[in-house]
Amino acid sequence: MKNKDKLFLIVDDEPDMCWALEQILKKNGCLSKKTLNGKSALKLVRENRFQLAFLDAKLPDIEGLELARQIREIDPSLRIIIVSGYFYKDDIGVQKALADGFISGFISKPFNHDEIVRNIRT
Repeated sequence: MKNKDKLFLIVDDEPDMCWALEQILKKNGCLSKKTLNGKSALKLVRENRFQLAFLDAKLPDIEGLELARQIREIDPSLRIIIVSGYFYKDDIGVQKALADGFISGFISKPFNHDEIVRNIRT
């Protein structure tokens, strides 16, 4: 599947972070939908077929790891990457979510372009 045929979800309560991720995806020929909270993210997952979701770990209405669990109930095959400046990859909650398959990966903020590109090409 070519990048232009893939749809990515961006969930972050910081509009600038949504914009930055969206720009990286656009430059790599990808389509995306973005939202600022978990409630609308769940609605988007019900209405669309995403290949990958980038979820902020801290959202105003839900924790990112809990959102990942709820998304899994809707779309078990969706790859989910947690993006956070609060948690770190060695955090016990993150490690458990990785081991349990609720998330596919973790990227620390500030992220770099190459980290995002590696994940969209996988």
